[in-house]
Amino acid sequence: MKTAHLLAPLAMLIAAPALAGDPEQAPYDTHVPASHRDRVYAAEQFSNTVSVSDPVDGTMLGVIRLGDPQPQNFSPLYRGQVLVHGIGFAPDGQTLAVVSIGSNSVTFIDTATNTVKHTTYIGRSPHEAFYTPDGREVWVTVRGEDYISVLDPVSYLETARLPTPGGPGMMMFSPDGKYGYVCSSFNPELVVYDVASHEQIGSVEQPSPFCPNIAVTPDGRQVWYTLKDIGKTVVIDALPPFDTITVLDTGPITNHVNIANTREGMMAYVTVGGLNEVKVFRTDDFSQVATIPVGHLPHGVWPSGDGRSVFVGLENDDQLVKIDTDTNQVVATIPIGQAPQAVVYVPNAVPEGISGTDNLAPLGVAGNSTSLILAHGDDDISTVALFDQGLVQVLQGSVTGLMPGQMYELVLVENADGSGAAEPIASFKANPAGGAIVNATGPIRQIVQGDGGTVRRYLAIRDATGTIVQLQR
Repeated sequence: MKTAHLLAPLAMLIAAPALAGDPEQAPYDTHVPASHRDRVYAAEQFSNTVSVSDPVDGTMLGVIRLGDPQPQNFSPLYRGQVLVHGIGFAPDGQTLAVVSIGSNSVTFIDTATNTVKHTTYIGRSPHEAFYTPDGREVWVTVRGEDYISVLDPVSYLETARLPTPGGPGMMMFSPDGKYGYVCSSFNPELVVYDVASHEQIGSVEQPSPFCPNIAVTPDGRQVWYTLKDIGKTVVIDALPPFDTITVLDTGPITNHVNIANTREGMMAYVTVGGLNEVKVFRTDDFSQVATIPVGHLPHGVWPSGDGRSVFVGLENDDQLVKIDTDTNQVVATIPIGQAPQAVVYVPNAVPEGISGTDNLAPLGVAGNSTSLILAHGDDDISTVALFDQGLVQVLQGSVTGLMPGQMYELVLVENADGSGAAEPIASFKANPAGGAIVNATGPIRQIVQGDGGTVRRYLAIRDATGTIVQLQR
């Protein structure tokens, strides 16, 4: 069942018409409304799909299947993609570049026909791929190694490798295409490249090692990046010497950030998984202007081409929510595939005169998931999603409220009060913000819910002493 309850502007910086008076910098023309030719795409990690939604109607049109769920994708003869995770798109909006972490690939998809044009296999565990603003190169952060893989978007071949600190998490370009900013997921160092020469020209210390996401403001003056391990968002000067401007305390499991040119000014939207909120900050004085409850584990975030809406993928709810930037309220909820990660909004993705729905498949098993709550006393603390894969489920917990740096176990217990024998499912360590993302695979739904006549069990978290600290509500 499904419980009833988007990466920084890159190609959009030149894909949409510019505001009068600042033609090179401003990517959103607030006089041009969204249309049915626009599309919102989400990369879905456990169903190995890319969902395609109409942003005007607020409906999912279908999914592009790039791979199979577990356990089919365990076969040595398996040829599909695994852990579909990142998305970038060409400046003309006609091609997606979809990164699959588990199969080390970048899949290029035609947005008019929803068909695969080519798949390029690169280094270990790539994370995100983005076109340069002139469309001549695709830069891919190879997070499992220590470089950016530069691809030719015509031949799809790798043409260069740019060295980075180990574990480059994501990169983003300045609106004018001069600079490329690369944050790290394994080392506390952000580096800056001159795009034309491929030479590193700057280095900035990160307050912590784990940066998953980075954004550049439309005016080209600021770079925002998130730190998932310590729950902070950092703003640096986008121009040399790239000094740090401010560090914002945004909350545990801070995921993605993106910038929207709204009627109230330029705003940064930050997804915070541990709080299940999107926080909104001004980019001039960095004041927080809104907190938007959105659902379980918000992840990817991306604004519409006119800045009137922001779309957010809910990783543990299998949904895409639409936020009105005038009111900062959720105005639509769209069911999509399992565990959406990156989200992008592509203006004019579909040419006039065609439907843009060819070759899309229904959700199928990808639409089946269950959400659970883990509580401490009367307080709901953590969320757990069970993503149905047919024979088994993938479990993912968004866990918060723990002691930083301490070891814990996710367990199944016999009784609703937490008593009885406990069966360990996964061990994990809380990050410096007291949170963690916990994963496991097995017939967990059948055990927890007692399907087929089995004895029901209850999910819980226990500390190193064996004390239950959170229990399934």
